[in-house]
Amino acid sequence: MSFLLSFFQSCAKPVSPTAKELFEKNYKAICYGGYRHNTRDTQPTLIQIKEDLKILAALDIKWIRTYNVHLAETENILKAIRALKKENKNFEMYLMLGAWIDAKNAWTELPVIHNEESERNAKEIDEAVRLANLYPDIVKVVSVGNEAMVDWATKYYVTPDIILKWVKYLQKLKENNKLSKDLWITSSDNFASWGGEAKYHNESLKELAKTVDYISLHTYPMHDTHYNPIFWGLSTEETALPKEKQAQLLMNQALEYAKNQYKKVADYLKLIDVQKPIHIGETGWASFSMDFYGDEGSMACDEYKQGLYYQKMMEWSQQDKITIFFFEGFDEHWKDSQNPGGSENHFGLFALDGQAKFALWNEIDRGLFKGLNRDGHPIIKTFGGDKDKMLQFLKIKYKN
Repeated sequence: MSFLLSFFQSCAKPVSPTAKELFEKNYKAICYGGYRHNTRDTQPTLIQIKEDLKILAALDIKWIRTYNVHLAETENILKAIRALKKENKNFEMYLMLGAWIDAKNAWTELPVIHNEESERNAKEIDEAVRLANLYPDIVKVVSVGNEAMVDWATKYYVTPDIILKWVKYLQKLKENNKLSKDLWITSSDNFASWGGEAKYHNESLKELAKTVDYISLHTYPMHDTHYNPIFWGLSTEETALPKEKQAQLLMNQALEYAKNQYKKVADYLKLIDVQKPIHIGETGWASFSMDFYGDEGSMACDEYKQGLYYQKMMEWSQQDKITIFFFEGFDEHWKDSQNPGGSENHFGLFALDGQAKFALWNEIDRGLFKGLNRDGHPIIKTFGGDKDKMLQFLKIKYKN
């Protein structure tokens, strides 16, 4: 009798969806870090992470992405999701787990050896495996490296053969039932180093594309308003349009730029006869900048343009069934701690105190965040909801 009871209970237990099924559902996704301070030495608490995840869940976000698995925050995210699932049977959230990969001598005064790897990479992979096995109902993707192959990451990038080694290792664990076969393995990297630029084409990258379960591609038109500004800006004739219309035209350019980078990777996969899904592992737009993207630079960053970019990327995601991990949920000021005005500190859809930026003002009006707070601060609109005040910070770059 007890055997039959156990059998029927096991049959009634909800089946955890596979990574493939989750991507097919095209759930909303976001990159998440819960750091409140100018350093990661102070880890966010379990309570703080639960607050954040409830806010993200109110946006119907079901996927989150993080990296640096050796830090306490990563396992606390998993603990928080598990706790929220126990508290509410309808709570649903999954994690794309990023294992950080470095070159030999990365972040030191010694010359970086890009075709050799840091000894600690093995520890990062081991921790990713441990967490994936401990939380198989939550961890659905393990990503080997974060922008670890692109050569402008001069302090740490590695050659593709190093990424390939670890992807093969994880795929072998799946084959030997030491990792769930439902888990997907990828590497999350810039469009260029995923074959979007010909200089990256080599046999190791080709084999890597064949070995991963899908391509996790990063695209950042905002950064290229400085590094490739030829696509950015308005003509003299367009300056006669209302300012908000001018911003719309600029962000249409940004969307097409991102789509073109996606297409370049798709074209490369076709060239090497590889059929794998491509999803966006990172894209985003900073709401403020005093560096390359501010008033003295490309004038790309303000809340209005960020809101337009978010809207357009979400529409593209739904239209083409591409999962987009938008960067990011909340501002994190450790990213450029010596430069408060640096754009890296201002990519969040929420400010550090939980205020919702323009991209989410409609969600405030819909009451999605009622009863939620961040560190005791209610979720309210930036600028007090005054659009005219927000638009005072809207700047437009014109072509010379």
